[in-house]
Amino acid sequence: MVLKFISATEAKVGTNIILECELYTIKKIDISTTGKHGHSKCRIEAMGIINSKKKVFVIPGHDRFEVPLVEKKKAQVLSIADDVNVMDLESFESFDVACPPEVKTQLEENSNVEYWDIEGKKIIKRKL
Repeated sequence: MVLKFISATEAKVGTNIILECELYTIKKIDISTTGKHGHSKCRIEAMGIINSKKKVFVIPGHDRFEVPLVEKKKAQVLSIADDVNVMDLESFESFDVACPPEVKTQLEENSNVEYWDIEGKKIIKRKL
């Protein structure tokens, strides 16, 4: 579910956006204005939320982005394999979640983690 739409000039550092069906967090933004009849341009550096890939692009300032709804929830780790099996601490639902390698090394069974549910995609962000 999309939370809202914003123009490129309204975007700030730390804003989560959807671009080409991928989820990104803005790390740096430069807005340049042009002359009397020109349009502003935005140079945006963004980092992928799920895959951690960097993307740099330039767009007109009046282009619009979708801002996704990010739900931050807590879960308990049940088992660790390729994916991490966790149980949500509110609904007691268990499921497999993707986990970045740097966080996966800190995890152990029965520890608590914070995971993000973004547009139906789930990822563990940190150990609590």
